[in-house]
Amino acid sequence: MGLFANGKVVSLAGFSWRVNFYNKRHIYINDLVTDEANRSHGYGEKLLTYIHKCAKENGAEYVALESGIHRLNAHRFYEEKLNYDKWCYSFRKLL
Repeated sequence: MGLFANGKVVSLAGFSWRVNFYNKRHIYINDLVTDEANRSHGYGEKLLTYIHKCAKENGAEYVALESGIHRLNAHRFYEEKLNYDKWCYSFRKLL
């Protein structure tokens, strides 16, 4: 899903519908990116707000995403601006 401004893409989100034991029916956001020159203009917030609305209208209980440990500005955006809860760590093992 993309958001356009002045005829060009400024923000993109990749997401999928999922069902599991702990999040039930939800949308998982795989990717969210806003063009660096267009950050802090509300585009990411607008795109996520649209996804939240779509999720709610279609029976999702949550919208979930992961963000790299080093991305402190992104964390502030999710927690302070959009009221996301930081509730777990994600682990992976390189094979």
